[in-house]
Amino acid sequence: MSGHAQQGQRPRKIPMRQCLGCNEHRPKIELLRVVRTPEGEITLDFTGKRSGRGAYICRDVKCLRRVRKSGRLAHNLSCEISADVYDRMERELTDAGGSESEGQA
Repeated sequence: MSGHAQQGQRPRKIPMRQCLGCNEHRPKIELLRVVRTPEGEITLDFTGKRSGRGAYICRDVKCLRRVRKSGRLAHNLSCEISADVYDRMERELTDAGGSESEGQA
């Protein structure tokens, strides 16, 4: 009878999120969370657990650059994001192993 109990269990649901850069839906764990903290700081959240308003992008510098150009991140987080903040996030993403090398534009 123990085999019957396992049959009734459903596979665990994988939370999906949409990348603001490429609009692809991916498992949340594959994406990088950008967060506006309660203090108003915009930062990359590599843990996915910081408190604040969040939005998701692929772990790819190209997606961050698309979001920067389109302004979707600022719209989603309901705040202005300076060029310095985008530059810092791009450096952090590159240092963390983002998909594109730093020298490319």
